Amino acid sequence: MNRNTQLSSTMNRHTVLVVIAHTDDEALGLGGTIARHVENGDIVYAVSMTDGVGARGGENEEEIKIRTQASINAGKILGLTWIEGGSFPDNAMDTVPLLAVAKVIEKAKNTIKPTIVYTHSSADLNVDHRVVSQATLTAFRPQPNEVWQEIRTFEIASATDYGHRSITDLFYPNLYVDIKNTWKKKLAALEEYQMEMRDSPHTRSFEGLENLAKHRGNQVGLHYAEAFEIIRKIER
Repeated sequence: MNRNTQLSSTMNRHTVLVVIAHTDDEALGLGGTIARHVENGDIVYAVSMTDGVGARGGENEEEIKIRTQASINAGKILGLTWIEGGSFPDNAMDTVPLLAVAKVIEKAKNTIKPTIVYTHSSADLNVDHRVVSQATLTAFRPQPNEVWQEIRTFEIASATDYGHRSITDLFYPNLYVDIKNTWKKKLAALEEYQMEMRDSPHTRSFEGLENLAKHRGNQVGLHYAEAFEIIRKIER
């Protein structure tokens, strides 16, 4: 590779921010795509808004520790870096002012200055996912001198697919990412969240997620894919 090719390759690399409601959403929704970004030389950061288990009640400190360690392990597998997020109430983010959530995301934005942003689809039954989606769009509203180029939303099995067009609208993917070569990394990351997985035929089972990856791939002539909806794209 000559110097000009090396320079072009470096300039084409992205800083990616993944904004999620709960740790495990990154693996469920776009684990294969994260791993692919990293393999392509991009730098990927993730920020989570809740502990993911607070809504279950009872003494859950041990569950929180287990979930935190699982996220660390999954992050290492996928190649992402976790940065400071929120401590909002799990499955009750609709009780929090949207501005408070947006400020946490804006802090992450100003810290890493991402060029590509991923977040939840607002067409989702899970209220935390919807709030995070709206707050992300608020934090990344178009303004002069911004560096971000693209906002992509993703689906979560057992959340996005549980919505209905008369209530939550629908997820309409227009971007499909080939994850055939990174499927095993996604699977390994999901295995770290074993406590969050369900038995088949649940959509959040290992079999269900593989079926979804194959379905999204088959829609565009691929073996395995993750699907996204591009909300906004800017070419400078």
